[in-house]
Amino acid sequence: MKFHKVITEENILTKKIIGCAIKVHKALGPGFLESAYKECLYYELIKNELSVEKEKPLPLIYEEVKLECGYRADLFVENQIIIEIKSTEALHDIHLAQTLTYLKLANRRIGLLMNFN
Repeated sequence: MKFHKVITEENILTKKIIGCAIKVHKALGPGFLESAYKECLYYELIKNELSVEKEKPLPLIYEEVKLECGYRADLFVENQIIIEIKSTEALHDIHLAQTLTYLKLANRRIGLLMNFN
């Protein structure tokens, strides 16, 4: 029963995030830099009373050593969902690999790869 409740909360949160992203895209349209979409989406998520971290550092733990390798999630929502923002003609396997790497480093299971172009 508890597992079902967690899935439901994650689904509600994900739906809220996607709704905010759609609102940003409708307002701006394509053609802006990723940083512009990130700032607008951050604003929209905060406005919707969600806890959001921008450019969250994701260190690599190797054996007992924490290595700062420069990995940063664009947005980290409610300490659960990683959002990776792109503004490109097409998404490629490397974009998916980047998002999956962030999920692994953060030990999270839900990531949204969003292309605003």
